[in-house]
Amino acid sequence: MAAPALSRARRWLPLLGGWLVGVVSAQDIPPAYEMAAQLAGVPASVLYALALQESGRRLHGRLVPWPWTLNVAGIPRRFARRDAACAALRQALREVPSTRIDAGLGQINLGYQRHRYREPCELLDPYRNLAVAAAILREQHVPGDTWLITVGRYHRPAGGAPAARYRQGVERHLARVLGVSGQGAQRGDAPP
Repeated sequence: MAAPALSRARRWLPLLGGWLVGVVSAQDIPPAYEMAAQLAGVPASVLYALALQESGRRLHGRLVPWPWTLNVAGIPRRFARRDAACAALRQALREVPSTRIDAGLGQINLGYQRHRYREPCELLDPYRNLAVAAAILREQHVPGDTWLITVGRYHRPAGGAPAARYRQGVERHLARVLGVSGQGAQRGDAPP
């Protein structure tokens, strides 16, 4: 019985990094974020900060992105297991329009991003979700703009006050991830 649990924990450890055992400094970015960011050509620090903003939860005193997070009509819900999140996602799709449901680490909107998945529960696969989030970031990036401006468009392509508020939240996480003052993160000084 303990062997399957240990096997599952080893599978998700690269996603959460060493956060669960408390050995990761504020600047360490889990390998799964590095990999997704590299494939999409976006800064891993920005992708990680975005995931902290979208799906962050406190675990053992640390804020970590949580892969089985749903937001249904503005109400966030977190699940201990992927299968429970998938069942809740299917139920939510019967109750509210898909444009009111976000899923996973990057809180991918099921309605507006329908072209990015075949089956909704795919978005609860953390690696798939990160790949989609990184692709959206890349698509929203305009040469010459900072990555924080891009993050605002990730949240709300039309911009405005909601995008600005969102950028501020991601900026706080980015400053912690980079280990810099708010000024460095404010300028969007994330490595390319």
